[in-house]
Amino acid sequence: MAHVLVHMAFHDGVATSETIARMLNTNPVVVRRTMAGLRDRGYVASEKGPHGGWRLTRRLEELTLLDVHQALETASVFTIGPSDDHAACPVENLANQAITGALGQASAALEAALGQVRLSDILAEGQALRAAMDHGRPHQCPNAVAAQ
Repeated sequence: MAHVLVHMAFHDGVATSETIARMLNTNPVVVRRTMAGLRDRGYVASEKGPHGGWRLTRRLEELTLLDVHQALETASVFTIGPSDDHAACPVENLANQAITGALGQASAALEAALGQVRLSDILAEGQALRAAMDHGRPHQCPNAVAAQ
């Protein structure tokens, strides 16, 4: 979704669910459900009507990848986790302690790294890339263009 928010900034901060769905190669219903997490955090707002859609409500300088990650409320980025199949087993308990400790450290490191990247940094790099690749033409996400 960071990709989408940066694209929205490229295009005056507004995009419809249909446009975003084309960018992500998904369904507009999925987009609306996902954008709701960003809306609940105050990062975007939805507007109805012929010129409606999703609108950025925060400047990209104020948003980090960590903000986006937390707004999407993913359960875990890790596929491993403690188990409770055999709660009386001392080996399972030791494994759970080791896993929980390692995941806590990894999660803290991930959040620290995500917190260092502002969406405005991605926009600045994207603008430089766009200037080099698009030769001054307006940039369009390839998926959004292919579906039009």
